[in-house]
Amino acid sequence: MVLNGIIGAGIFGLPGRLVDAAGDFSPWLILIFGFLTLTVVWSFAALSSYFSDTGGPIKYVSQAYGPLMGFQTGWLLYIGRIAAFAANINLLFDYGAYLWHGVEPGLIRNIFIAFIVVSLTAINIYGVRRAIGAISVLTYLKLLPLILLVLLGLSYIPAENWVPGDIPNLDNTGAVVLLIFFAFTGFESALASAGETKNAKKTLPIALLIILVFSTIIYFLLQLVYVSVAPPNNGDAPLVELGRVLMGPMGGTFIIFVAMFSILGNVAGIVLFASRSSFAMAQEGTLPMWFGKVHEKYYTPSNSLLFQGGLVLILATTGTFVYLAVAGTLARMIAYAISISALPRVRKNATEEERQNAFKIPGGYIIPVIGICVCIFAMTQSELRNWIYLFSFVALGTLLYLLNNKIKKGD
Repeated sequence: MVLNGIIGAGIFGLPGRLVDAAGDFSPWLILIFGFLTLTVVWSFAALSSYFSDTGGPIKYVSQAYGPLMGFQTGWLLYIGRIAAFAANINLLFDYGAYLWHGVEPGLIRNIFIAFIVVSLTAINIYGVRRAIGAISVLTYLKLLPLILLVLLGLSYIPAENWVPGDIPNLDNTGAVVLLIFFAFTGFESALASAGETKNAKKTLPIALLIILVFSTIIYFLLQLVYVSVAPPNNGDAPLVELGRVLMGPMGGTFIIFVAMFSILGNVAGIVLFASRSSFAMAQEGTLPMWFGKVHEKYYTPSNSLLFQGGLVLILATTGTFVYLAVAGTLARMIAYAISISALPRVRKNATEEERQNAFKIPGGYIIPVIGICVCIFAMTQSELRNWIYLFSFVALGTLLYLLNNKIKKGD
């Protein structure tokens, strides 16, 4: 689940833009940002070791700062996932357009977007086992070909590319910075389902760290192959030309299908975990209980899934991959910073036994402080329009929160 959350659309949309911004130094940027993200993930690993129930960051922040802050954090992550879902669906059809121009932006694309959103929503309503099964299959289908691309391309990497060159001028590259972070986000999705995870306090922290390191290595090697092999100006589907160079004429087509499977696997995970977030907020009493309704036959959060599907459909048919990915990353970074800041209070409120068994961070709170600084740095890279976009959704969430309080007082 962690692997699927991180490795999704980001690596399929990032390489070309990263080369445009940083050239041959771009693989080393991946390592730098992977290391920076490690401070964030390590902090979440420590937080997750104190909890074994559903909710993830919502639980962490609620315990530390109360229900309002817990709700706002959960809502930010929810919006981040919804925006990522919508962004990924657009990238899926950016790759699909190489096979059929009919799915370029327009009415036909919107019809196909609606079909995918409705299908994934229905699968999740019919049961979590079916959803997890679909995610597992799609995760393997996307991971193995990425490793194959790396293995095929290693022999093409010149010796000088294994050593970082001069650091390029990265002025006015805020969107690229956020896209790199976008490629590393999504790890928190698995935390929302801790209540359905065996031995969550021990397995989730280890999974977070192992998969973050593994993903960074895969991203680095793939970017190194890309800058060494791929021709310039590859448009919105940069790995297509890389596939053609490494595997011949059919290689590009192969990569198109790999990308589409990867993105489908990622959005399938988002559908599952984002709906659990809104369901958890309803169970916590911060969203109207309508979101917490469970399907009478399938025991799934049907109303949360339906609301989520409608919101994704609106965003996916009105936005682009880069815009939605950047906005979603901004929302997540704010929520990450708030969550990490809750760690001292969570630790203070824990029992002595819980503190002894918790996942350890060397150096006390140095790594969490660095993690918060990383999140703040990412936030500063966002344009004003993304902040406006985000605040409009924060306002929607606040309205739902206040409406819920009014309903409860009426009861």
